[in-house]
Amino acid sequence: MLKLIRDNKWFVLPVLALLIVVAWQYRADVKPVIRIGVLHSLTGTMATSETPLVDAVRLAVEEANQSGGIHGAQIEMIVRDCRSDAAYCAEQAENLIVQSRVQALFGCWTSACRKAVRPVVERHHSLLFYPLQYEGLEQSPDIIYTGAAPNQQIIPMVSWAMQQYGPRVYLVGSNYVFPRTANKIVKKLLQAQGGQVLAERYVQMDEHNLDAVAHEIATLRPDFVVNTLNGDSNLHFFTALKQADIRSENISVFSTSIAEAELAAIGPKLIEGHFAAWNYFQSVQSEENSAFVARFRQRFGVQRVLDDPMEASYIGVKLWVNAQRVAGTQHMPTVKAVLGQQTLKAPSGIVAVDAETQHLWKPVRIGRARADGQFDIVWQSGRSVAPAPFPFFIPHAERAVMAGGAK
Repeated sequence: MLKLIRDNKWFVLPVLALLIVVAWQYRADVKPVIRIGVLHSLTGTMATSETPLVDAVRLAVEEANQSGGIHGAQIEMIVRDCRSDAAYCAEQAENLIVQSRVQALFGCWTSACRKAVRPVVERHHSLLFYPLQYEGLEQSPDIIYTGAAPNQQIIPMVSWAMQQYGPRVYLVGSNYVFPRTANKIVKKLLQAQGGQVLAERYVQMDEHNLDAVAHEIATLRPDFVVNTLNGDSNLHFFTALKQADIRSENISVFSTSIAEAELAAIGPKLIEGHFAAWNYFQSVQSEENSAFVARFRQRFGVQRVLDDPMEASYIGVKLWVNAQRVAGTQHMPTVKAVLGQQTLKAPSGIVAVDAETQHLWKPVRIGRARADGQFDIVWQSGRSVAPAPFPFFIPHAERAVMAGGAK
């Protein structure tokens, strides 16, 4: 090689110089990236609910990148399909943390999924942003819970329903952690307030036949129904109610997992007049929300709707980006410490990370489903409510047992 250069130096040296310049220019053009993992079910029984959350994360990432990224580094999303399978989702979390070296995970819907992913995140001292309302009785230094704690959804929902409709309640849910644990909390609340559970029924996640449940509701005629079904079972439940001639004017259903995305997928007229409790509805009247809806529809289509888990996914990315920018480092303990100080003017209202519990202060709302696929807000807290993942009326001795839920 040296002889070749000596013999042809007037040709080879300029070529080498050119190659060095090209290589340097290529290196200068390659921008640093920070990777995040997105874990949601794009197939299976949870796909209808979870797929839109990926777009909400994408919007927040694109907005962050357009505003300079994180100290010049662009954020790169790596999306994995959880296939509506909690164990498979945990495997994907492990792969994203170990192989892809993501700085944070955004995802999971069901509590079964979160409980499967949690030990993976904690083993690696990584970070998960969980965007769903859930049964509480949990906190982790490695999870930011951007959805509602029990006192920010199910407890005020049941209390309001009792005031409006009466104390006789029918409970129906999917057979897994959240519905069973949430209903234990509901039963404690009813006991404290003089309520009565007429029946408590659970079905498998992908159950299609809910005729027997609808018939029992028609026979018992409760004052209202608490619905903790998840996924496609909601379509079959409300179809069965219609076939049993149960209408919202006769028996109101209060749902914990039906939002605008589910109304669009199921058909809003099937659920019209029934209720749901969330922290965010697309119909929230504020400048922040109007701008949020407009940006989302400009990016993904004017026909698209937004819902609470999508907003919770979006603000999770916003909180993480803000913390990264303030921290000025990828050092995970520093980022987590800064996260505990974050406040955000979100589409739902003012939210803030509670440093003690890793949950958010959030406003609380109850909505009645409309035929156009939106919700009329019939009650709201008027301010952000402090999270209480461990309800005060549940004795300490019972919390661990209740948190176990269904296996």
